Amino acid sequence: MPDWRHTTFAVVDVEGNGQRPPNLVELAAVPIDDGVIGPPTSWLVRPPLPITAIARGIHGIPDSAVAERPVIAELDNDIRAALDGRVIVAHNAHVDIAVLTRELPGWKPVGVIDTLALSRQLLRGIVPSFGLSQIADKLGLATNLPTGLVPHRAGYDALVCAHLFVQLAESHKAAIETVLAARQNRLF
Repeated sequence: MPDWRHTTFAVVDVEGNGQRPPNLVELAAVPIDDGVIGPPTSWLVRPPLPITAIARGIHGIPDSAVAERPVIAELDNDIRAALDGRVIVAHNAHVDIAVLTRELPGWKPVGVIDTLALSRQLLRGIVPSFGLSQIADKLGLATNLPTGLVPHRAGYDALVCAHLFVQLAESHKAAIETVLAARQNRLF
């Protein structure tokens, strides 16, 4: 069974414009190498359609904040460089993976680990609910984060998710490695 510390991960979070299907507005990626969380990288993206009021109410990003930002095609190489060859980790991962595979034509993760599914399995009875904010509050995952990060923005959520993943990996090593082994050959 693989040791999780010998796998490279990219913990991601996306913020969308609220359209159906959503277009990318913000993406953050946090590397985890040799079990160590690296610094987050984030990109603001100008979507082809406006950001809805509901989406703005969640992440706080107005159209004016992305009006002069590059479109996704201009960021494609940088984003792929941050993600390629890494197992993707995300909270409620199917949402992030759906946006990324739609926005990055031909891109496929080498594997995906969903911290929401892991939390439901490993934290039952420990946390009152399985939203990332609630887990972060209960487990103290948002302490000592870099200044300027805001909840419900991609950089903050990806970094908190990275801390959640590492905490779960450290405290439930066998469960994480079983999930990792099962996902090694799975492509989405």
